[in-house]
Amino acid sequence: MARYTDANCKLCRREGAKLFLKGERCFSPKCAFERRGYVPGQHGQSMRKKSSDYGVQLREKQKTKRIYGVLEKPFREAFDRAVRKKGIAGENLLQILESRLDNIVYRLGFAPCRKTARQLVRHGHFTVNERKVDIPSYLVKPDEVIQVREKSQRLEVIHASLRAVGRGRELPWLTLDKSTLSGSMVELPKREDIPTPVQEQLIVELYSK
Repeated sequence: MARYTDANCKLCRREGAKLFLKGERCFSPKCAFERRGYVPGQHGQSMRKKSSDYGVQLREKQKTKRIYGVLEKPFREAFDRAVRKKGIAGENLLQILESRLDNIVYRLGFAPCRKTARQLVRHGHFTVNERKVDIPSYLVKPDEVIQVREKSQRLEVIHASLRAVGRGRELPWLTLDKSTLSGSMVELPKREDIPTPVQEQLIVELYSK
């Protein structure tokens, strides 16, 4: 399956915003976006930003895909599912993306970034309701319990990430029990409780053309 393998910091610079793709590094002076906040490439510093309505909508979609680490096909499938659900399509889309197991693992603080969370899930380090799940796109339902497997509970990457929890990742729709290395989604998140800096309505407008 296709996967972006270039420097993650280039994605932040291309979108003109910090996407927090590298965990602790994004909070340090080493953050490339803080040091070089212009578009990557030979002419990055001299580029003028001229965007049509379509260009603005496309950039918002690309930014959202990069934040959640989702490729075009599953992203479009998530959008189609959001449109079929009752409610506001843009909010439904973010709820679906937030419900992905890799995102929940990241939001609970078991991983410093979504990329690491995806790797941990794929390697079988988590259970959902006591059943091993190694599919990052698995959609977690309210009240399902996500827990670090017993054989994985000594992984330093998980404990180091949990020690850093406190930088805004505590969310009212999630519960975390550090003593048992488990957590759950209490309810589907409301838009105001999703700290993702995107304008989801622009994505709806883009796909509705």
